Amino acid sequence: MNFLQFFVWGAWLISLGGYMGRNLHFEGGQIGAIFATMGIASLIMPGLIGIIADKWINAERLLGICHLLGASFLFYASTLTGYDEMYWAMLLNLMVYMPTLSLANTVSYNALENNRFDIVKDFPPIRVWGTIGFICAMWAVDLTGFKHSSAQLYVSSISALFLGIYSFTLPKCPPAKSENKTLLSSFGLDALVLFKRRKMAIFFFFSMLLGAALQITNSYGDLFLSSFKEIPQYADSFGVKHSVILLSISQMSETLFILAIPFFLRRFGIKQVMLISMIAWVFRFGLFGVGNPGEGLPLLILSMIVYGMAFDFFNISGSLFVEMETTPQIRASAQGLFFMMTNGLGAIMGGYASGAVVDFFSKYAIVSGQSQLISRDWHSIWLIFAAYALTIAIFFTFAFNYKNGLKTVKEK
Repeated sequence: MNFLQFFVWGAWLISLGGYMGRNLHFEGGQIGAIFATMGIASLIMPGLIGIIADKWINAERLLGICHLLGASFLFYASTLTGYDEMYWAMLLNLMVYMPTLSLANTVSYNALENNRFDIVKDFPPIRVWGTIGFICAMWAVDLTGFKHSSAQLYVSSISALFLGIYSFTLPKCPPAKSENKTLLSSFGLDALVLFKRRKMAIFFFFSMLLGAALQITNSYGDLFLSSFKEIPQYADSFGVKHSVILLSISQMSETLFILAIPFFLRRFGIKQVMLISMIAWVFRFGLFGVGNPGEGLPLLILSMIVYGMAFDFFNISGSLFVEMETTPQIRASAQGLFFMMTNGLGAIMGGYASGAVVDFFSKYAIVSGQSQLISRDWHSIWLIFAAYALTIAIFFTFAFNYKNGLKTVKEK
């Protein structure tokens, strides 16, 4: 289940931007807007689907229904070439996909608990198959040549169809009828009381700002690497011909840095680990700005490796910070609020803002009634993103006062 859950996502998330830019000739802002639909879906649907799973429908059945609907939306998207239609197709797809991330965890936890497994010990080795599935999907669409065609959406659609059917065979996970969860709690909104605490308000504000950076390389990474195809000396390089495989090093790095988090938290504390994440984002974008698929390939590979630190260190340490700073009554809602700030509001802001930056450094011309890209200054684009991450890191250093390490907080 976990393998297919992320295979469905990995089949298009990294390569769709390149397909829309090169084949469909979408502008940077249009690509950013389509990726921003992930944030819109993350704001609304996880809480809504969570209410349905809590009260009326078995989680495994709801998981299956969502993936079957997603399969149909992905198939429909594969037939489209216009921006407006593609925008709504991907929005509908993500509105049924994003809730499945938590539904899959719910089904997993329920099955482990019913069979008397230790969730803390036994779930991580199961969840890692999700990352493996994501990487396998990236390699599949790259090696088959699907990365710049609508076939990547067919692959995702077929995978979602298979997972949707398979979900109905999973162990039953009935609604927890005894749970008295309010509507506000389901959407993470009863945790808004945390904004009264200056420290938490600052943390959530920076979560939103950093959330804006999370999907930038997913949106434009493949489009950037593919742009070197127009330069003869790079056209046949590995980084151009197998750009998605090169980008998959980021996901490999992510699995390794997850294992390093306990050491860094004990050694440096949560504030420093979150700050390390922000500095890592500076290097992630900056190395893209100075690297190339030729002699600069080591810089691109280093950027992929740094991604694991950039992504994991804030998301996981931030989640732990929320866990330690909230009471049991609103802890789940606080985690939902953290998700909404990063993957909801942050993703929406990042999608539209990054698209505006890309278009600012791009030149278009109308050819046969269609907008065609003439040139794009990727060097300046990536350096702007790096400067943004550096600015966040500097302000975070002075604005967020939190001196306790993980061990000290637990003892308190």
